[in-house]
Amino acid sequence: MSVMYTTSARVLLTSMREIVLIAHNIRSTHNVGSLLRTADGLGVSRVILSGYTPFPRLHLGEPRLPHLADKISRQINKTALGAENFVPWQHTEDIEQAFTKLRADGFTIVAVEQSANSIKLPDYQPPAKLALLVGREVEGVEPEVLAACDLALEIPMFGQKESFNVVQAAAIALYHCRFWHP
Repeated sequence: MSVMYTTSARVLLTSMREIVLIAHNIRSTHNVGSLLRTADGLGVSRVILSGYTPFPRLHLGEPRLPHLADKISRQINKTALGAENFVPWQHTEDIEQAFTKLRADGFTIVAVEQSANSIKLPDYQPPAKLALLVGREVEGVEPEVLAACDLALEIPMFGQKESFNVVQAAAIALYHCRFWHP
């Protein structure tokens, strides 16, 4: 069963807690498209595509060759299904600059990553302004990027595998952070 939210319900959801999604060094265009679509569905205020993460075609100041920008955009659009036109997004290669701006705007920066100091997702009480970072699909978030985050969240696993796909992990964490209430 699918739940449809009216525009007013979506505004209410997004006004309760402001969530920014950061996709850092994601290689797959299909994962980027799915992240944009997931962000749209869960009321994320904007998506930051950082590092070497592919991004849709820019309207102004496109730095890539036209045929490359078009090819990458088509691949992202295949899974985003138009979400790239509804969710505000930006691209930056410099993750530290993005962190500095987010912190200046009052955001807590949280990585979804397994680490010695990670907090289990069900135990996490998200703040009013949250920037949720997901990273490389196989290797995870780089140690220096993880160290620059305020904390790490870990999704408890019950099977033999030790991780979810980056889009699944983002969706689980975003859902928890969007709908958590005391």
